[in-house]
Amino acid sequence: MANRTDPLAKSIHGTNPQNLIEKIVRSKIYQSIYWKEQCFGLTAETLVDKAMELDHTGGTYGGNRRPTPFLCLALKMLQIQPDKDIVVEFIKNEDYKYVRVLGAFYLRLTGTVADVYQYLEPLYNDYRKIRHKLSDGKFTCTHVDEFIDELLTKDYSCDTALPRIQKRWVLESSGTLEPRRSALEDDFEEEEEDKEEEQPMEIDEPNVREKDNYRGRSPAKERDRDRDRDRKHDRHHRDRDYDRDRDYDRDYGRGRDRDRDRDRERDRNRDRDRDRHRMRDDDYNRDRDRERGRDGRERERRDRDRGRHRSRSRSRDRRDRDREEGEYRRRRDRGSASPRGRGEDGSQREEPKRKKEKKEKKLEGKNVPDPDDPEIIEMNKLRASLGLKPLK
Repeated sequence: MANRTDPLAKSIHGTNPQNLIEKIVRSKIYQSIYWKEQCFGLTAETLVDKAMELDHTGGTYGGNRRPTPFLCLALKMLQIQPDKDIVVEFIKNEDYKYVRVLGAFYLRLTGTVADVYQYLEPLYNDYRKIRHKLSDGKFTCTHVDEFIDELLTKDYSCDTALPRIQKRWVLESSGTLEPRRSALEDDFEEEEEDKEEEQPMEIDEPNVREKDNYRGRSPAKERDRDRDRDRKHDRHHRDRDYDRDRDYDRDYGRGRDRDRDRDRERDRNRDRDRDRHRMRDDDYNRDRDRERGRDGRERERRDRDRGRHRSRSRSRDRRDRDREEGEYRRRRDRGSASPRGRGEDGSQREEPKRKKEKKEKKLEGKNVPDPDDPEIIEMNKLRASLGLKPLK
């Protein structure tokens, strides 16, 4: 409830008056101890006492951006929205300069363009010193007229974005404002009037002086004097024409020499630029050739290493293959050269004879009839005539 705007307050520039101060700065003000302790329950009458206690201006300061009492009271004025007459009295107060500055800051935020120029421009004549707190917490010395000039010409003051206003010459052209009149113009006018009064009136009497000069002169002397004057005048004009022609010739020659020097300097610069570009191209070509040579040597070295690797791997594969073939031959020779398959003299034994004997022993054990027996032959012939199969 303490941070809400007065229900009877009117909207300023189409928004809540407290929104004229940015939200982050406003939240810092709401959290400050000065706002909670000193600004709670203030009214338009009691606000004056707090404004009289101010001893510096400023926005926020320090690492955590704490607000100054000046900014807290400005937000309080936006919250309670005092009458315009009270704000004008703040501005016209000549005893307390910080009360005047606070009223000017509030009027700059909420007033119309005409009111801003009408009430703030007279404060340009206030040259009193005021203390201003910087963002790092240090104080600097400034003046009331400097603070007013910042309000009228800048878009940001005391960590607060100021509403935009039109330029004065636009308002003067539209007839909204009258041309500004400086407070020193009256003093200037008085000084000019005093100077005009002090200057004496001088009366020129050329006829009287000529009469005095011509009085007592003879006609012959007057003729000689006029002749000498005409001669000197002609000589003076002739010398002046000669000097003018000589100066013209000198200037013309000097200008021609200057043009020649300029052309020579331009040609020299062009030749220098051409030489520089040629040197740059030569350096580039040399670097490119060096890079190509380096790439070629690197490629040859890679091809050579690759060839060595291939030949080494090929020879290794060949040795492995020869070793495997040798192992295979040795195993095969070892398996074929068994002592059981050869005789005492190393010759092959007579395998068919042993097989035949083994076959005869098998036949004798089973009592199988011999196919070469004449009886079996006769019997088979008889069975073949009858169409039967022969005996096994």
